[in-house]
Amino acid sequence: MTIEDREKRIQGLISQMSLEEKVSQLTYTSPAIPRLGIPEYNWWNECLHGVARAGLATVFPQAIGLAAMFDPEFVKEIAVAISYEARAKYNEAVKQGNRGQYWGLTFWTPNINIFRDPRWGRGQETYGEDPYLTSRVGLAFMHGLQGDDPEHRLKLGACAKHFAVHSGPESQRHTFDATVSKKDLFETYLPSFKVLVENGVESVMGAYNRTLGEPCCGSTYLLKEILRGVWGFKGHVVSDCWAIRDFHEHHKVTATPEESAALALNNGCDLNCGCTFPYLTSSHKQGLVTEEAINAALTRLLRTRFKLGMFDDPEKDPYKSLDRSVINCEKHQKLALEAARKSIVLLKNEDNLLPLDAKPKKILLVGPGAANPHTLLANYYGISPRLVTILEGLAEKTREKFGINLEYRQGCLQYEDNHPSNIQFGSANEAEVVIAAFGLDGAMEGEEGDAIASDSNGDREYIELPPWQLGYLRAIKASGKRIILVLTGGSPIAFPEDIADAILFAWYPGEQGGTAVADIIFGDVIPSGKLPVTFPASTAQLPPYEDYAMKGRTYRYMKEKPLYPFGFGLSYTRFRFDYIAAEGKTVSAGDALTFDVKVSNIGERDADAVIQIYVSRDDRSEDEPITSLRDFRRVTVPNGRSVVEGFTMPVSVFETVNAEGQSVLIPGSYTVYAADAAPVPAGVERGASKPVSMNITVK
Repeated sequence: MTIEDREKRIQGLISQMSLEEKVSQLTYTSPAIPRLGIPEYNWWNECLHGVARAGLATVFPQAIGLAAMFDPEFVKEIAVAISYEARAKYNEAVKQGNRGQYWGLTFWTPNINIFRDPRWGRGQETYGEDPYLTSRVGLAFMHGLQGDDPEHRLKLGACAKHFAVHSGPESQRHTFDATVSKKDLFETYLPSFKVLVENGVESVMGAYNRTLGEPCCGSTYLLKEILRGVWGFKGHVVSDCWAIRDFHEHHKVTATPEESAALALNNGCDLNCGCTFPYLTSSHKQGLVTEEAINAALTRLLRTRFKLGMFDDPEKDPYKSLDRSVINCEKHQKLALEAARKSIVLLKNEDNLLPLDAKPKKILLVGPGAANPHTLLANYYGISPRLVTILEGLAEKTREKFGINLEYRQGCLQYEDNHPSNIQFGSANEAEVVIAAFGLDGAMEGEEGDAIASDSNGDREYIELPPWQLGYLRAIKASGKRIILVLTGGSPIAFPEDIADAILFAWYPGEQGGTAVADIIFGDVIPSGKLPVTFPASTAQLPPYEDYAMKGRTYRYMKEKPLYPFGFGLSYTRFRFDYIAAEGKTVSAGDALTFDVKVSNIGERDADAVIQIYVSRDDRSEDEPITSLRDFRRVTVPNGRSVVEGFTMPVSVFETVNAEGQSVLIPGSYTVYAADAAPVPAGVERGASKPVSMNITVK
């Protein structure tokens, strides 16, 4: 079907609908209109890290773990696998006459909000704190879901959410007004949305909160001026669920449901996840909306359904052969395992305790996270028939390495203080090494109403390791045992660095997480994950949670020494940055900077390195970033060998966002770094390798 034919068919359908029928199609539960051949459709579907809430599916690492891989190409491969499972589920559901929620083709992911504060319970759903990393990973995920020809044929419909300036507090999201400067808005909060919109994302979801006084799902500034005006977005906008009802019930910017529905529709929101758009018939009678505005929204929604093939001959469906055999198939299970392996971050490895090549004969596994499947799942998850916990992964691994005695004690609870004053190890007192599985699970952080063990509606009040967990670890440390600490969670955790000899951060690693942890502990896999968020040393280092100004936040503006910087992650080998070099050291508007980076593996194992390129303006003002990630690349470097990687960056990487939100190129001197972690704060280097840098003059 040509685009012209598609548009004619859409307008033909609309011309035959009554006003009531048109309005019925603007809510997430769109009923069938049999006389026009329009089937029932439910727009609400989820696939944050695997198809969610629709039964069997492959469960990949949580989104924040996918970001920790610093590997957009592999993220796209994962999203392709998810898209096949989603199409297979849709095919099977349609055969059974199931047109219900979570079985459709429009997915409300990725979440490309900026993880500006580690207390936010939903930060785990994002790709971290950096706009550039978020853009790259989010774009890869979007392309994997939607396919290669989104203008003519969508495999799935992806959704960039939550637009915009949305990252907690969860307890105030229905009433909160996120006040930001134009500089922070255009420098930090909007770039990832702009990239996905410019590259064809099918939909954008508005946020619950207000931004600069306007509710996001009915914002003239965000939706009309920026999204549809400046950026030229052609897809559809969906509200967050029941967010439009918040206009009159909580934000108090309207007085009635009719006014709320009209405000949202008139400013560019096409689809209501909730119960307010049915009032549009009354809004129309009251003169608050025109039928032309309703037609415009309906046109965009029908266009998405046509692009998904819902009105095509089923025999011409390129995905018709996908069936239940692809769901959680062996290939996807292997992808989930590889993703978990690549996402895990080695934070500490004193005296090269890891990997356990020496094969200690007796290992004690302790901690509430060891046998807890919720440390694998995070939120928005599907159901896997095999969830490999850390306990199960280590048990399987020690069976392979015959002669190792693995003993397990839970030790303390995940959520509350119950550790005894005198900890007894029993027969495990003779253990040569202790593996301690602690940290968070999905009950301790998450979305409002979901994290049942959170005291702050899903958020955390403090980022420190829970004191009862820390107390238990201190008791083990006092016994003189060597400790390998495995932490799970979707957000930074602060802890005394001397609490363990080796520390792994496993995130919520998905269905194969336990296997991946065991593979890394015993050296079958070399850790290569990198932190997509700064780990502050304490809650005291954080600005007030409700303050959306970027001052003092993330590696780009934080002046204090963090526990671990953005981009940090150790390996079982050692890398050396030999040089960064460009032929020309001067660039002007319209130019590109081309340069090489040489990295050597001076250890004894083949391994992946992540080259990170940062740019700093040498004479920056106080309100400019200390440094900004501008490119990165994951490369495999054999032991004893070197690689030279070529980079080309547009001159726009040197631009600064001014107080008016405009990107400007300021002439002067800049420093370009190649490093394995963010080189901040000034003079503090926490990467495993010394960064290399060069000065560039911008004219």
